[in-house]
Amino acid sequence: MAHLSPLLKQATPVIAQRGEGAILWDEQDERYLDFTAGIGVTSTGHAHPDVVAAAQRQIGKLIHAQYTTVMHRPLLDLVDRMSEVLPAGLDSMFFVNSGSEAVEAALRLARQATGRPNVITFHGGFHGRTVAAASMTTSGTKFRSGFAPLMPGVAVSPFPSPTHYGWSQEEATAFALRELDYLLQTVSSPQDTAAFLVEPVLGEGGYVPASAEFLAGLRERADRHGILLVLDEVQTGWGRTGRFWGHEHFGVTPDVLITAKGIASGFPLSGIAASEELMSKAWPGSQGGTYGANAVACAAALATLDVMQREDLVGNAAARGEQLRGRLQAAADGHTAITDVRGLGLMLGAEFRTADGTPDGETAARAQQAAARHGLLLLTCGAWSQVVRFIPALVVTPEQVDEAGDLWEKALADVL
Repeated sequence: MAHLSPLLKQATPVIAQRGEGAILWDEQDERYLDFTAGIGVTSTGHAHPDVVAAAQRQIGKLIHAQYTTVMHRPLLDLVDRMSEVLPAGLDSMFFVNSGSEAVEAALRLARQATGRPNVITFHGGFHGRTVAAASMTTSGTKFRSGFAPLMPGVAVSPFPSPTHYGWSQEEATAFALRELDYLLQTVSSPQDTAAFLVEPVLGEGGYVPASAEFLAGLRERADRHGILLVLDEVQTGWGRTGRFWGHEHFGVTPDVLITAKGIASGFPLSGIAASEELMSKAWPGSQGGTYGANAVACAAALATLDVMQREDLVGNAAARGEQLRGRLQAAADGHTAITDVRGLGLMLGAEFRTADGTPDGETAARAQQAAARHGLLLLTCGAWSQVVRFIPALVVTPEQVDEAGDLWEKALADVL
């Protein structure tokens, strides 16, 4: 009898049977408030009727048309619609399936376009599990250990994380930029550096937002040295942070934008966007793939964009995010074990530390498990898994946010 790999450990005991919006039901018809959203994927919620209808219509006409063999209308329409939401100047797209694939496509483009070998990533970033993506990932050793050698040409610079360093945001930012300059002087010269690759908000690294000064510093150095600024918006894109793109909080435009997760409400789809001038510098034949830009996934992405615009899900993410932050902060104020509540929009984390300031993954895990027992599904992140993260679907209601706050307080009362 076949079995799933024993390495696949569930964060919750739930076997989901059906879902609606921010709610899941298991096989015993027990109800759960889902604040994981498939790790930030089900942007319009579970089984949004418009997304379901679009996928059903497309399945009845054409499931797969490999887009370097024949073209299909859902893809062409999606490219047209993306012009409504992409940053100015980023008018050329390449689609694949997963975040890792999109990251590797961005890396290949950066190296080919600049003719330079190296990329600089930032400590705590998560970019995927494939070899090149894992080589650029430093959010935890579990993503990159045990299959060395990793890809060469990667240098890692500090990310301005105030709680990690115990400094103010200004001090952490100044340190991170100073160390980046030192790295460019000692490890990877600007003439060898193809790109800076960074998340606007660290995801697996602990839900730590960047700062406007930090990203502006990256932009200035990139422009000065002919380095490409690549923003990994796999998790922060498509409204998650209360803006359509996470970088909009910081006033910086990338040269290459990476997107995935919420783009198609659960169907596998990802992509990169750049200017046509930059994209054309990739080598012929360097972009492709069997399943990329699947017709059903593209139809779902179009429906997702329709729903987001019609229901103002970006605005809802901002409003519900403020509401949720207030509930999380109120809960944290009653427990010294929670030392920080941070994030943007509906991408929020509560960090646990011991009395001496040590990251406390054990207590975070106990709180996350207690929440599941009360009917609230959450995940952890951070280098020590010390952060409990809250990432509900963007359709979450005020009543559901308050319910989540109540259940979180019950979970904390169980373990603290």
